[in-house]
Amino acid sequence: MTSPELHHISIVVRDLDAALDFYAGVLGLPQRDDRPATEVRGAWLDLRDHQLHLIEGEPPPARGQHFALHVAELDPVRERLAGLGVEVSEPVRVGDARQSFLQDPSGNHVELHESAG
Repeated sequence: MTSPELHHISIVVRDLDAALDFYAGVLGLPQRDDRPATEVRGAWLDLRDHQLHLIEGEPPPARGQHFALHVAELDPVRERLAGLGVEVSEPVRVGDARQSFLQDPSGNHVELHESAG
């Protein structure tokens, strides 16, 4: 058996519209139109070969859970987000990589990850 591959990440957001403004509008993730109709409000977004699923509800308390978005160059991304009013932590070096963290409107933590050159 080959090892499994990531298909999607699903996170709970308090306000779907605010989450879409953030993930699609601010971070630039394209919204998909193939989400099946369910009783729960939600949206699917593209993350290149993977997906981010937003599910409207009450997010669980933060206990270190997060997901990481790979960025080619961390500094310009941080500057752009700061210009849009998003609080982004100062970069921290972890091994050869650099990372910064931010929160979405529901308080979900997102890592911006820059790999070593």
